Amino acid sequence: MRDEAQGDAATAGDRPASGPRFTSTRLADGRELVYVDDTEPYLSGAATRRRDDPRPLLDRFAPVPGPEARSTTFVGPQMRRDPLTGEWIPMASHRMNRTFLPAADSCPLCPAKPGAAYSDGEIPDTDYDVAVFENRFPALMQVPGESTEPSALDGDDLWPVRPASGRCEVVCFSSDHDASFGDLPVSRVRTIVDTWAQRTRALSALPGIEQVFAFENRGREIGVTLPHPHGQIYALPYVTPRTTAMLREARAYRDRTGGSLLADVLAAELRAGVRVVHESEHWVAYVPAAARWPVEVHLAPRRDVPDLPALTDAERDDLAVAYGSLLRRLDQFFADPLTGEPIPLPYISGWHQAVVGEGRDLGRLHLQLFSVLRAPGKLKYLAGVESGMAAWISDTTPERIAARLQEIAP
Repeated sequence: MRDEAQGDAATAGDRPASGPRFTSTRLADGRELVYVDDTEPYLSGAATRRRDDPRPLLDRFAPVPGPEARSTTFVGPQMRRDPLTGEWIPMASHRMNRTFLPAADSCPLCPAKPGAAYSDGEIPDTDYDVAVFENRFPALMQVPGESTEPSALDGDDLWPVRPASGRCEVVCFSSDHDASFGDLPVSRVRTIVDTWAQRTRALSALPGIEQVFAFENRGREIGVTLPHPHGQIYALPYVTPRTTAMLREARAYRDRTGGSLLADVLAAELRAGVRVVHESEHWVAYVPAAARWPVEVHLAPRRDVPDLPALTDAERDDLAVAYGSLLRRLDQFFADPLTGEPIPLPYISGWHQAVVGEGRDLGRLHLQLFSVLRAPGKLKYLAGVESGMAAWISDTTPERIAARLQEIAP
């Protein structure tokens, strides 16, 4: 158990001149926890959150007990390269035992209960504004001293194997178990924007990291196992297949025209206008012309920005307003056919950012938000050609999606 404020990527009491205070500590098993405070007395440092973790957890890198009192060295998750596609596939079998839809009074993302002697919650304080911690069941993990050099599965070079040496973090947006992102005040959304930016900068600096992806899953239909309002950040030791494809197209477009593909897509959507669903001083939201999901929106800055840390204060302020407004509108997209009441939209929302290394100059920040709900009570299931061949077929048109979002605009 450690109770000192220390950490790899944030320092105790690290508060930007006009932003929240970041305070780093360690959980009982050695994982990092960062409190992000935007309210007093914590913002000024007059008071600090609880930093010790009373749980009797073993160090997560401790040797693994075996038969006959023998222990083996801890080994992190590995990933294997698919020789048919070139994609890296992490193998995270330990996630089969992760927490699944716990009762509200035992949610590990809720703050500790006042006066309780012990609980298995991940945040030891009895309240928090925003909190970030390393996932207890990560798909990616950097193990101290573990070599990152590739090896060959079964001794055959056809199947390269590497440690899945990245990092997975959980971002708790609120201590209120029943809240949702769209319900949060603008000031709290602004804090979360700063948190995404700070964590992106910190995780990008870790050795071997090639891409940082911040995202939120909401709704049982998406597969959420913890309903508490939260998102995740993955620091990946490889460039994901979708980003690889986007970089390929952006590079070919630049070679052909000299232009920036993502910037020119935004400009073209603004010229067409028909699919634009929100405009503000710094941000534009639109349904992409080749949208594939039943509900899909992209949110992009007007200025060329590579990633979240590069946003100005004015752009972050505007984003906090625009994003919250967009989420509230999406929660009105579908209505119950019997009662007419809005149906909270299950969605995945993720930030596409420039990669850390080669190809960074081709990236441009934008948010992609989509839902698998195609109608009240009906989900889009991937058909055989979609699952088997990655050949997408849309159930609607981007213009219909945009028209609905324009109809329910505030």
